Amino acid sequence: MEWITQPWPWYVSGPLLGLMVPLLLYVTNKPFGVSSNFRHVCAIFSPKSISFFQYDWKKEIWNMVLLAGTIAGGCIAHLFLSPSLSLTLEAQQTLLAEGIPYEGDLFPTYLFSWESLLTVRGWIMMVVGGFLVGFGTRYANGCTSGHAIMGLSMLNVNSLIAVIGFFIGGLLMTYLGLPYIL
Repeated sequence: MEWITQPWPWYVSGPLLGLMVPLLLYVTNKPFGVSSNFRHVCAIFSPKSISFFQYDWKKEIWNMVLLAGTIAGGCIAHLFLSPSLSLTLEAQQTLLAEGIPYEGDLFPTYLFSWESLLTVRGWIMMVVGGFLVGFGTRYANGCTSGHAIMGLSMLNVNSLIAVIGFFIGGLLMTYLGLPYIL
């Protein structure tokens, strides 16, 4: 049981995830993706006058079950299989050099806590970040993992362009935007 509670190396978990995509496509003829569930949930609860949400969302219930299983699996793994993880000494020194106090937790508590979320800055970051993620997902016609895992495995040129854009945007935000936000 010890092997399942430890972080798996990329060369094991990556191919397993990569093999799930063609297996899903081969067995069910359905593409892997999670962001389309936002549309399905909105179609369930939205007024029928909005034409974008007028489709048979019940045919896509399998995708919502996949999302529920993903969430349940994450909860089970966190509650019952989580090892005690800590940052490396190099990562701790990097955080301290950036002015972020390391208190022994995996994530800095002044960034990742209910207290920091319930501040004006926390709400602004959550609302603006949520809007940007939602807008970007709709504009790119899928989320980062959907394009990177499913789109690239299907050799989709649009997914390749989207993934390149995601990486450029992530690098720009990491080095140019994040220092000003933190």
